[in-house]
Amino acid sequence: MLSETSLPALRRSRPARRLLTGGVLVRVALATALVCLAAVPVLAGEPSLRPQVTARADILTLADLVEGVPDAVAATPLFRAPSVGESGTIQAARIVEAAARHGVRLASADIAQVVVSRAGRRVDVAEIEGALKAGLALRHGVDASSTTIVLDGALPALGPVADDAALVAEDVTFDPRTRRFTARLALGGAQSRPLLRVAGQAVEMVEVQVLSRAFNRGETVQAADATSERRPKASVPGDALLDAGDLAGRTARRSLAAGAVLRTGDLQRPELVGRGEIVTIVYEIPGMSLTLRGRASEAGAQGDVISVVNPQSKRTLQATVVAQGKVAVQPAAPGPLAQRP
Repeated sequence: MLSETSLPALRRSRPARRLLTGGVLVRVALATALVCLAAVPVLAGEPSLRPQVTARADILTLADLVEGVPDAVAATPLFRAPSVGESGTIQAARIVEAAARHGVRLASADIAQVVVSRAGRRVDVAEIEGALKAGLALRHGVDASSTTIVLDGALPALGPVADDAALVAEDVTFDPRTRRFTARLALGGAQSRPLLRVAGQAVEMVEVQVLSRAFNRGETVQAADATSERRPKASVPGDALLDAGDLAGRTARRSLAAGAVLRTGDLQRPELVGRGEIVTIVYEIPGMSLTLRGRASEAGAQGDVISVVNPQSKRTLQATVVAQGKVAVQPAAPGPLAQRP
């Protein structure tokens, strides 16, 4: 745009008229005007075009495209924004013209067009699973931490969607017996925008202990020899070992394969007394301690109660295994005293 004083100044220059004629004069005048235009400074705070704009709504306002507009006209709608996740351009002349209709004169700038991008993102499987877990927990009390979502069929691509729109699950139904569900995925907010309906199963998972290597019978298992894995609860045996702390120091009752889910019956505490082994029998009461030799009728680990035979009296005692080759016999509890008639 030419300034109001540049062209009259050129017309008053008589020496230039005598030297230049016709088309040459016009070209010189235009060139001089462009130089003057470039020299006009942009005043601080004067409305000016934004070269790039990120739209976050369907409609672009005057404030979106022009910086420094008065508050009274800032929210004035001008153009429709591109679709979410897409970009487009607007000719600067159209913005200048639209701003002028609302009383905003833009500062001169060397901008031919304004690039407008619409913020957006893709909705991935993790976000969908999180929305469904939250909906199931809120409406049906499903434990989200122990649940894995399995959708029916392939999941269609969702998005792009607006950055500030949270994905939510609405109209959630759930059958506790089959653990099947249906839900409607939508973009949350004051007015939810539905995307699609989904169906699937909320599979209950459980942490189990899985052997990282094979074991032979009698081999001692340590906690580091097993790893925790999430498995569907329906496929896990009822006596599966859930806590790695239950493994330390136990021995394999039989050969165990790598990758097998450990069960309570797969492991046993190390035997401290073997069947038929000669053991030390300890009998202690306050103020007195007796020891004698005996023979174990059965094997036992620490804390097990086994049968031990006293070779002298041939009596069978019930003793507790307390150490390697050692058992303890507890004194019999006193019976009730006879009462006089």
